[in-house]
Amino acid sequence: MNSDNLKNKVVIITGASSGIGRALAISFFKKGANLSLVARSEQKLADLADSISSLGGNAIYVVADVSDEVDCKKMIDTTLRKFGYIDILINNAGISMRSLFNDLSLSDFKKIMNVNFYGTVYSTKYALEHILSRKGSIIGISSIAGHKGLPARSAYSASKFAMAGFLESIRIENLKKDLHVLIASPGFTASKIRENAINSHGQTQQSSPRDENKMMTAEEVAEKIVIATIKRKNKLVLTFQGKLLVFLNKIIPSVVDKLVFKSLSKEKNSPF
Repeated sequence: MNSDNLKNKVVIITGASSGIGRALAISFFKKGANLSLVARSEQKLADLADSISSLGGNAIYVVADVSDEVDCKKMIDTTLRKFGYIDILINNAGISMRSLFNDLSLSDFKKIMNVNFYGTVYSTKYALEHILSRKGSIIGISSIAGHKGLPARSAYSASKFAMAGFLESIRIENLKKDLHVLIASPGFTASKIRENAINSHGQTQQSSPRDENKMMTAEEVAEKIVIATIKRKNKLVLTFQGKLLVFLNKIIPSVVDKLVFKSLSKEKNSPF
């Protein structure tokens, strides 16, 4: 697939109202794709869709909560009514958390799994047959936390490991049907995800415990994902630190355990 082949492709992006999702919308628009933008925030979606449309793009939005199976079906049905087909589904919607597992309520654990994992399952379920007919792509925005379990991120890591296993299975099931499945794993990316992360009290922590200015921008991440989509890559691991962690974890996992513990324990107000 070359860059021209993204022209008029129909791309669904969940979690499109901010962060990586918003950046992906702009990047795919620049390549000529038609967009179905999905999130819970109607005003942010409307503003983004209007902005893209004013620049000559073709974008609709669907207000939906991906943890709700009915909403996921609505998202697919609405996109099909507008465009008639679907080429690419980007499972980007997600929430994070920062709490020791012992202090985290099971209801909050389930909330994170429902958005990050089941949101991917529901969306993929209703989109798959349509994407197969177009020999298109299913993309999961995972994380380095989907390669290495991170302390105080047990639910988040679990959801990303589960997403990866699910999408790998889908890829292998459809090896002879030309389905492209990409699992993209950004490292720490400047966004609102840490501010919105759930703490041990079930509330958003409001501020980031890390220096956002030293992270890869959402725009940089989006560009890498677009290129990986065009090249139909299976996996994408971003940042030197992320690639190094994944590599070292394969050969000296116990050492990496200690390095990860040491690094994250230095975060502001670390719970451990």
